[in-house]
Amino acid sequence: MKTEQTEHGTLETWTPQEVAEAYGKGEIALIDVRTPQEYMFEHVEGAMLLPMSFVDPDKLPSQQGKRLVFYCGSGARSGKVAHSCLAKGIQPLAHMEGGFGGWKQAGLPHIGTDMATGAPKRVPGKS
Repeated sequence: MKTEQTEHGTLETWTPQEVAEAYGKGEIALIDVRTPQEYMFEHVEGAMLLPMSFVDPDKLPSQQGKRLVFYCGSGARSGKVAHSCLAKGIQPLAHMEGGFGGWKQAGLPHIGTDMATGAPKRVPGKS
């Protein structure tokens, strides 16, 4: 995990492997800030969809003891969302380094699209 001190608090940047481990243990709430179209094509199974254009830090779900972790396609949008949430006093929170592209590059399991049928399919992780 990397940390960055901002004027509003500490922003954490987690690797996809760190996110996967914490997510598997139920320690974090994972939020996808991409568009609905991007999410429908492929996403981390069970991640909540909250497109960047609709994020209102004052109306985020309760963390209930869990850190919020945001991700997007590359890490740029999730970083912006994380900074805006920090500015509203929401802590602790993090975003995923490399976004969903980094998740796939790390060979982690996800929901993809069966190109023959258009139906969602589980893509297993690489061991």
